Amino acid sequence: MRARHVELQDQGAWDQFVNTRPGATAYHQLGWKRVVEQAFHHRTQYLLAEDGQRGITGILPLVHIKSIFFGNYMVSLPFVNYGGLCSDDAESAEKLLHVAIEIARKQGASHIEFRDQEPAEHGLPVKTSKVSMVMGLPQQAEQLWDAFPSKLRSQIRKPQKEGLYARVGGKDELESFYAVFSANMRDLGTPVYSKRFFELILETFPNSTWICTVYNDRRAPLASGFLIWFKEKVEIPWAASLREHNRLSPNMLLYWTALEHSCKRGAKSFDFGRSSPDSGTYKFKQQWGADQKLLYWHYWLRHDGPLPELNPHNPRYRMAINVWKRLPLAMTNLFGPAIVKNLP
Repeated sequence: MRARHVELQDQGAWDQFVNTRPGATAYHQLGWKRVVEQAFHHRTQYLLAEDGQRGITGILPLVHIKSIFFGNYMVSLPFVNYGGLCSDDAESAEKLLHVAIEIARKQGASHIEFRDQEPAEHGLPVKTSKVSMVMGLPQQAEQLWDAFPSKLRSQIRKPQKEGLYARVGGKDELESFYAVFSANMRDLGTPVYSKRFFELILETFPNSTWICTVYNDRRAPLASGFLIWFKEKVEIPWAASLREHNRLSPNMLLYWTALEHSCKRGAKSFDFGRSSPDSGTYKFKQQWGADQKLLYWHYWLRHDGPLPELNPHNPRYRMAINVWKRLPLAMTNLFGPAIVKNLP
């Protein structure tokens, strides 16, 4: 048994491992290495465990983030909901963890964050403050519609009666998505990812990624979401709507169209993304019938202390968030990507 860095000739075996292991996610695919490196210019450490008989027995994608303001640390995997160790056995997991910690020590990293879906046995401290919201899907969208309570169906019909309509596409919907997403992020006081990040995802995974957008009768985008398909599950990790059009409920039509699209493609479940329990977004997702699944974010820490809080809820960022909300959209779109690339 040994652990080493992935090499070019390993791509087929790596993705075969990901496609056949129940614990692997879309973000374990090797294509995300290219996406992160080209969009954010971070150094990656993609590790695999193998033995001579079985081939690859475990994988660990790691991204090294280093900045003056936010520190020096590693994440598996930043900017997305899932990642972490994926292995066939405890020996492979232990070998990968040992190599990762060795790399982190050499690079002077303060910590490693593993975005796992299950509790691990390696004894690392864990944070369980987030949940993913997932619902099962029937074979037909009509069955899903009939199962909704009348109030929910009425909320979906409202934007349609107001003349709104939805489209699902690929790169042809990127401009609309980014116009809505960047405006919403500014309003939240959060720096926005670059448009190139989403473009790279669409280019790298052209057959398993889509954008769903809701328009008004003047063809202006009011809500949009990014969809990722993997192993009969569709996830919507990024979605937004323009606040000034909330009365039209474009987000209701957005999510119904995404669910309908997922059913038509044969998906068996729909992942609404992560939320904090009992938050507004949590309750919004819950009304569709989604159930919570606890997330386990494990940490290796160089020094004993509190677990890292590099997120908008950290009080130390409150003033910056309030200032950011007041900036012109053109300015936040220009400077936001350079800031958010260092926030996982």
